[in-house]
Amino acid sequence: MDGLKKTPLYASHIRLRAKMVEFGGWEMPIQYSNITEEHQAVRNGVGLFDVSHMGEVIIKGEDAEKFINYLITNDVKLLGDNEIQYAMMCYENGGVVDDLLVYRKGVNHYLLIINAGNIEKDLAWIYQVAKETKMNISISDESPITAEVALQGPSAEILLQEHVNIKLSELPFFTFAEKVSLFGAECLISRTGYTGEDGFEIYADIGNIETIWNKLLDYGSQYGILPCGLGSRDTLRFEANLPLYGHEITESISPLEAGYGFCVKLDKDDFKGKAALKSQKENGLKRRIVGFELVDKGIARADYIVTDENDQEIGHVTTGYKSPTLDKSLGLALISSEYAGIGKAIYIQIRNKTLKATIVSRKFLNKNYKKQEDQK
Repeated sequence: MDGLKKTPLYASHIRLRAKMVEFGGWEMPIQYSNITEEHQAVRNGVGLFDVSHMGEVIIKGEDAEKFINYLITNDVKLLGDNEIQYAMMCYENGGVVDDLLVYRKGVNHYLLIINAGNIEKDLAWIYQVAKETKMNISISDESPITAEVALQGPSAEILLQEHVNIKLSELPFFTFAEKVSLFGAECLISRTGYTGEDGFEIYADIGNIETIWNKLLDYGSQYGILPCGLGSRDTLRFEANLPLYGHEITESISPLEAGYGFCVKLDKDDFKGKAALKSQKENGLKRRIVGFELVDKGIARADYIVTDENDQEIGHVTTGYKSPTLDKSLGLALISSEYAGIGKAIYIQIRNKTLKATIVSRKFLNKNYKKQEDQK
């Protein structure tokens, strides 16, 4: 796998005998022991992920808020300091450039977290929009000097609390704290994640991340911590109905079609893709992402064709797995809206076989986030 980018934790993955794969131009661990074992560690205890391949972009300047609001679908004006917002960047046609997290550090100071495989594309888009708008901002790609690990699971707080100088119980979901001391390093810690479980994402200088990784694994042994790879990261996010770029959202699948209208604020000022998204909503969606459960035995995989009872193609699978938590063969598919009702039958074409499936709620699993009301 020569020519692939490596995170600062690459040597640690090799020592742990991780199985390495290519992902978005990076050489990353897909698993260390067993995907199901790592998945269950996060659902029932705690797991640790290397997510240093993610991108970090700083936007500053007197027009930073105005610029980001034009760039994304959500309304950044709703954020207070140290709060985080999920959003998407869209093309003019409503297709998705990327989904991202927006961290508000101050009134004119924001951190954007973007997907690893999209860093170059996203930066080119951000610079293009900046050139178009001529707003007073500065853009800084902090990705090469920033590393990140995700500590996820019901035991994440108790483990991390033993080693930080802030009270984690006072850090609600989708907020963050800066200049947190962790094993001698200064970190930004957010209560976020991609698993459907409580947990934290820890950002640090690339020179400090290996110490943080090793010590969390060491101290976490009493909680049954496991290092976790991309395999369990995908099964966990899938069960929690969280999208993966290139699957549930793409350049040709809009946020509305994907079912993420909550982060599309059509009542705010103009933003990239607004006209197309507004038209989609007003005219009715022709297709949408649905959840399904296979009735017949098998596992649906991404890009498998979906048909109706008359073998007419109506869409395709975007993600499919045998759910490790629920022990069911589940999936997500982009299909014509007329077939999208709960309880309707659809048919998945799997290796020259036609398997029946039923449309079900996409809420495969209840999310266990630390909400604001939990702080009382």
